[in-house]
Amino acid sequence: MILYNVTIKIDKVVAEEWLDWMKTVHIPDIMKTGYFVEYKICEILHDDEDGGINYAFQYFANNMEAFQSYQSEHAKLLQKEVATRYPNKYIAFRTLMKVIE
Repeated sequence: MILYNVTIKIDKVVAEEWLDWMKTVHIPDIMKTGYFVEYKICEILHDDEDGGINYAFQYFANNMEAFQSYQSEHAKLLQKEVATRYPNKYIAFRTLMKVIE
């Protein structure tokens, strides 16, 4: 199984509205692509001196081929939607992992 982790630091000013939009629009759009079988949303628990809130969004794909298809067919457009809706309000860091157990 492949874990695609997206860690995001979001400005507190828009955090509540952004998280609602992520849950009701963005994540459903990602899951509708059919390349991921499960997802989790985690709040990272630590104080942020810049006033942001940190989240980890974890998307699970059955194999590397599914993830690569998502990347080539959908990722850029979906990432652009977030950037257009929340310009200069977040920083994203993406990590790809293989689940061992």
